[in-house]
Amino acid sequence: MGRYRPPAPAKSPYITQTGYDLLKQEEQALWIRRRKVTQALAAAAAEGDRSENAEYIYRKKELREIDWRIRYLQKRVPVLKVVNQLPGDQRQVFFSARVRLQCKDGNEQSYRIVGPDEIGIQADYISLDSPLAQALMGRSLDDQVTVETPNGTKQYWIVEIRYDEN
Repeated sequence: MGRYRPPAPAKSPYITQTGYDLLKQEEQALWIRRRKVTQALAAAAAEGDRSENAEYIYRKKELREIDWRIRYLQKRVPVLKVVNQLPGDQRQVFFSARVRLQCKDGNEQSYRIVGPDEIGIQADYISLDSPLAQALMGRSLDDQVTVETPNGTKQYWIVEIRYDEN
């Protein structure tokens, strides 16, 4: 009996120009790194017995990971839609907004709503697909937002909305 995992829900195809450029740079860097790993793999394979050759096993694993990421980027990058225009109404929360929220206890947190492919770039980036971002979409300054989290229901108030050029 195998482990069945249902397919992951489709990610939003939206991305900022900065995020798109970083993905393209990553793909180019992976091709360069792949060449070096392939050369090291060939050298390790030439040493003889591959079953106990740690260098060979490590390089095979590394090459597999690089190839997986390159394949992912080659499929994902063409379907991305770069959003480089600011919304018409900048008093509401939309894609690429920087939003400052205040909790009930008075603590403030800031987030930028970006595409799911760029959430690792900065600590304050949240995915457009996240429950918090979905709850914020279309809201205005001083609106109250309620979000279901694993730790229970949280309430926030929007205290600032701003948009950057990129």
